[in-house]
Amino acid sequence: MAVNLVNVEQVSKVYGTRALLDGVSLGVSEGDRIGVVGRNGDGKTTLIRMLAKLEDADTGRVTHNGGLRLGVLTQHDSLDPKATIRHEVIGDLADHEWAGSAKIRDVLTGLFGGLALPGFEHGLDTVIAPLSGGERRRIALAKLLIGEPDLIVLDEPTNHLDVEGISWLAGHLRTRRSALVCVTHDRWFLDQVCTRMWDVQRGSVHEYEGGYSDYVFARAERERIAATEEGKRQNLMRKELAWLRRGAPARTSKPRYRIEAANELIADVPPPRDTSALMKFANARLGKTVFELEDVTVQAGPKTLLTHLTWQLGPGDRIGLVGVNGAGKTSLLRALAEACRTQGDVQPAAGKVVVGRTVKLAYLSQEVTELKPNLRVLEAVQQVRDRVDLGNGREMTAGQLCEQFGFTKEKQWTPVGDLSGGERRRLQILRLLMDEPNVLFLDEPTNDLDIETLTQLEDLLDSWPGSLIVISHDRFFIERTTDKVMALLGDRALRMLPRGIDEYLERRRRMEETATPASASGGSGVRQAPAESVSPQAARAAKKELQKVERQLEKMSTRETTLHAQIAASSTDFEKVAKLDAELRELVAERDVLEMRWLELAEDA
Repeated sequence: MAVNLVNVEQVSKVYGTRALLDGVSLGVSEGDRIGVVGRNGDGKTTLIRMLAKLEDADTGRVTHNGGLRLGVLTQHDSLDPKATIRHEVIGDLADHEWAGSAKIRDVLTGLFGGLALPGFEHGLDTVIAPLSGGERRRIALAKLLIGEPDLIVLDEPTNHLDVEGISWLAGHLRTRRSALVCVTHDRWFLDQVCTRMWDVQRGSVHEYEGGYSDYVFARAERERIAATEEGKRQNLMRKELAWLRRGAPARTSKPRYRIEAANELIADVPPPRDTSALMKFANARLGKTVFELEDVTVQAGPKTLLTHLTWQLGPGDRIGLVGVNGAGKTSLLRALAEACRTQGDVQPAAGKVVVGRTVKLAYLSQEVTELKPNLRVLEAVQQVRDRVDLGNGREMTAGQLCEQFGFTKEKQWTPVGDLSGGERRRLQILRLLMDEPNVLFLDEPTNDLDIETLTQLEDLLDSWPGSLIVISHDRFFIERTTDKVMALLGDRALRMLPRGIDEYLERRRRMEETATPASASGGSGVRQAPAESVSPQAARAAKKELQKVERQLEKMSTRETTLHAQIAASSTDFEKVAKLDAELRELVAERDVLEMRWLELAEDA
């Protein structure tokens, strides 16, 4: 029988006149892996701080099992700024002792990319004081994971980690025996790691079995049975459930609930996006040309990030852009934005960027645009315009869009200076959408946003007719909002990944396996794949054919989607279904051959 590690009994917490938690009772046992979700400001962080006894409850009590070893990652670390990374993470262990520990090697490689800590000037002997918040956070996480706690409590552990780091952390936590309580807005991470969910809402905590996918279904089912009046929120939940079940079957964890009930919930829910209608509308708004890059070189200062890049962003394209840190994701967007701002007068270091004449770009950068602190939320939105056309006949006033993004009528009169970081991020996205752009660049849009706000943003983007590029470490958001994934792998090239982020992680693993291992005691720690003996002429020819193959794969993907839709629509016409199925099988076989050719060309290019 599992031992109870922590008991929370009738706990309440009030801030000002607002009850964040009201008579909450919970328990954490050995082996539990619990994800905590809820809107910003509803008390998620307060709950886990009280769970860890870092904050006192107003009423009720929290008890720990005797001798409980607790590891906590808060949003503000307690590292000694005068100490080195070695002192904080490794402690007094000699080099041969820590280098001989498989766990320590795994943690350092997973979080920092190598035992020599590439990216830190003096490796393990780097002093902590001058480091950024993100670097300090990874150090605090490494220190916690190298220990042997019975219970790990994590507050937004995926912040400042890239896609690979998040994937590694999920795998690492799955194999640990420690119990886990984790607050995060990364839904893919919740699905991979957690077996129970706590949903913090209006002072209460609702418990659900399973990961995030199971939680979405169970919550939608609970609200359906209870016949709640929150129609908009329920519809969003049902829409996300439909996408989880239809579009990404691999992410559902266990068949805990009746399939009949799930099918009943989503019976009248259409696919998230009507791709053909959006493409038609996007063509009408944008014409044939959006961005065309010809033999472009992108630089950041003296560093060359991309060379000989020939690529086209077309009307209605929805691209997820992933890649290793420093490979040039943000620099590429900035180069395109600068060419757009100057109508092509400012060009990259080499090559040419052609911008469509009708392009109206909105660029959400990682920095939050500062507004006058005494300006009210609604006024800040109305500064842009009073009404916005969302496409497909959907129109909203500034106030309605504010409500959709979690700014209630009362909150709309809050001064901007009183908003939290997440609320300012929401306001920044709102102002962008109010300007009715037809091209969106979103650089880490999920920072500081809670899951409910992310769901609302995804719903808006579903019906938004335009071209979209998203840079994000939030795998769920990329897969949910985009149709194609492209990657920068650090080799100065942009590659299309037909199988999305799974393929990206596979490629990165192969690069790691074929790279020269970094020395644990010295060296730069930067691992590079061995260069192939391909002539420059052959490489250029491979790049040209690679682009042709990518276009063919895109067409095949579109055709495959169409065939699936036709088969579903003709389910009672067995002869037609058989014919369509034969065509689909032939298409899949052709695609497999083409993907193998793509991989061969990618190596040469």
